[in-house]
Amino acid sequence: MTTPDDDTGDSLFQAPPLARQERMIEAMLFASAAPMTTREMEARMPRGSDVAEALVLLRRRYEGRGVAVVKVGDAWAIRTAPDLGFLMRRKAAEPRKLSRAAIETLAIIAYHQPVTRAEIEEIRGVSVSRGTVDQLIGLEWVRFGRRKVTPGRPVTYVVTREFLDHFGLESARDLPGLKELRLAGLLDNRPPPASMPGPDSSTEDLPDDPGKDAYNARFKA
Repeated sequence: MTTPDDDTGDSLFQAPPLARQERMIEAMLFASAAPMTTREMEARMPRGSDVAEALVLLRRRYEGRGVAVVKVGDAWAIRTAPDLGFLMRRKAAEPRKLSRAAIETLAIIAYHQPVTRAEIEEIRGVSVSRGTVDQLIGLEWVRFGRRKVTPGRPVTYVVTREFLDHFGLESARDLPGLKELRLAGLLDNRPPPASMPGPDSSTEDLPDDPGKDAYNARFKA
């Protein structure tokens, strides 16, 4: 015999109330070490559940609190409220130090993805060592993308969900451009180097012509 609060007591023909669905999602996001997609949550919830609507309610419930329900790429997570992140920095010092080459390479991939090694080298003006790219892949901030439809079918590189989560971004379109960086006092009013091309016109989620200074300012912060 089941009780009203027992998961096995949920009707096979009627989804549980939205308030219960909201609690289920809250429990999953709280316990999960990595962001979860709506598909992953739907697979664990009773048939007929409306994950999207329950997420709306859950996000609203956490507004103004110390933690927030945030979107990370195509997934969701519970994270410290952005304005309170400074409280964690003293205890969570980042031990991973990237070289200047790795910082520039990571930034170019983020702003120009999907981008090939040859395109990264063209933008930086110097060759990119295999170790630099391997380091970024090892950190799980960069992964292989689809091969480019050009002679030789070179592999491309894109940033990962872990990268977005680390920098508190919902998608690559949230990366700041030159205007935002200057307003924040992170750049002076120098124009971007003429040798720095804007993002690939075939990429949709990128800001316009961020420039090399924008790369360094974002990823050294």
